[in-house]
Amino acid sequence: MTGAVFEGYDLIGDVHGCAVSLRMLLETLGYRRVRGAYRHPRRQAVFVGDIVDRGPRIREAVNLVREMEEAGSARIVMGNHEYNFLCYCTPGRPGSGVDYLRSHTPRHHRIIKETLAEYERHPQERQDVLDWILGMPLFLELEDFRVIHACWPQVLLDRFRAEYGGNRIDLDFLHRSVEPDSFEFELMDRALRGTHLKLPDGEVILSKDGFRRRFFRTKFWAVQPQHYADVVFQPDPLPEHVARRPLRAVDRQALLRYGPDEKPLFIGHYWREGEPEPITGNIACLDYSAVKWGKLVAYRFDHEKQIDPAKFVWVDVARDVPLSTGGAS
Repeated sequence: MTGAVFEGYDLIGDVHGCAVSLRMLLETLGYRRVRGAYRHPRRQAVFVGDIVDRGPRIREAVNLVREMEEAGSARIVMGNHEYNFLCYCTPGRPGSGVDYLRSHTPRHHRIIKETLAEYERHPQERQDVLDWILGMPLFLELEDFRVIHACWPQVLLDRFRAEYGGNRIDLDFLHRSVEPDSFEFELMDRALRGTHLKLPDGEVILSKDGFRRRFFRTKFWAVQPQHYADVVFQPDPLPEHVARRPLRAVDRQALLRYGPDEKPLFIGHYWREGEPEPITGNIACLDYSAVKWGKLVAYRFDHEKQIDPAKFVWVDVARDVPLSTGGAS
């Protein structure tokens, strides 16, 4: 299907190992398994990243997406969980002072443990998946829409394209990306984790997943925000006394803004809840907490300039169990 022209695209949110729900969603969208991969006769799927970690059938989900990509029926951009998996498994270079690009701390292991467990008896397959992740695009920009996992930092992406000549990283970039003061670190942090601000006065919040956090995720589309509450974008609310505080000038300068006249942008990452809807007229987040018994969400894009609320499609993840005989295979 190289060079194929598609009538439309189906953007799909964070899967996190929910393979059965993914099969259900694909079939709802009209994809059928043909010659070893799910395909649609006129459309292509685009995954916003985070296929691995947390969920019950990570290998199955990864294999399904890889099969689709190899068949030309899907594309994918790298998510922060793919990046973390890659860094966790990549040794540091001699003399670097690090054993692995992502340290093997209890906190990091807790996030990745399901993925490691699924590949424990499949070392060659794990290496094949890591090679696949290293070759993933960091972002996609087509004629009339864009895809990135968490945030579209235009200035950083322009520099990346100028210096690296495309939309994919390489091994040298990967090693530089863990150096906190580097351009590569800043780009991966923005593209895969989004924008964030430090809580004022040394405040700490305990997130729903049990981590103590000193930073909070922020909107990159806020118009003239005045208070911390105007820019927070995460499942965990800010303490009320922090939320109502005026934004400092330095905080306001740190925020990015994706303007209303730019191409439709599709992201994941942010653990949304409720019924899927646009964030703005030209931004859609497709992560609706599937692995936390939420929704696995897609958006059917047909070259429109504004996100249409009626074009979200989803399956409710009541349970992710094997399909019965007669279901898709």
